[in-house]
Amino acid sequence: MRLTVVNGNTTAAMTAVISESARAVARPDAEITAVTPRTGPVSIESHYDEALAVPGILDAVAADPDADGYLIACFGDPGIDAAREIARAPVLGIAEAAMHVAATLGRGFSVVTTLGRSIGRTRDLVAHYGFSARCLGIHACEIAVLDLESDPNTSSILAAACRKALAEDGSDAIVLGCAGMADLARSLSDELGVPVIDGVAAGIGLLSGMAAMGLHTGTASGEFAPPLPKEVTGSLAEFARRS
Repeated sequence: MRLTVVNGNTTAAMTAVISESARAVARPDAEITAVTPRTGPVSIESHYDEALAVPGILDAVAADPDADGYLIACFGDPGIDAAREIARAPVLGIAEAAMHVAATLGRGFSVVTTLGRSIGRTRDLVAHYGFSARCLGIHACEIAVLDLESDPNTSSILAAACRKALAEDGSDAIVLGCAGMADLARSLSDELGVPVIDGVAAGIGLLSGMAAMGLHTGTASGEFAPPLPKEVTGSLAEFARRS
């Protein structure tokens, strides 16, 4: 099987981190293709950034029609519903995948994300995915996305935020709220003594099983059927669906 992992932003160095994390947990029969979108913001830290990221994400999915599964590697899960309309195979977001896995590992989980301004979006996703009763708290470590790799104190700051979340929330697991944290999940889990879930690894695990089962997004209701053909004007004209 071949699984395509689409970085939500256009920073190639982050795509490399995401790719390494995905390959570390991939099944022997799974080929991982990690993609950096050709257009979009260098990081996603606002609703505006997320809106600008969606065309590049959809372009990356459409450019690889034969994959057996797609993972959108941004914790805001941008464009996931639109991607499901144009993809033949299952599409998962890393927030969705991480929350599903975390919910099986104890009574409740905490999310530790990057900047405080992303807490509202995370809360929306928790509710959308039906985990409001299982998510016991959302916390920010206040490290910008692009600083996760360059700040020498990232690991210690993130560990302190996770300890605070565990103490305040009484949770059994931690969900890391950014794809750029993926390479720290294993070491944090060892240090804290609790499950620390990275959505990239969780997504690859779930997609592998779904692909092996031959599953795809259901279209019986019509909601996730291919979008209707129509013209698109202006700078997004190339995204027009003609069939």
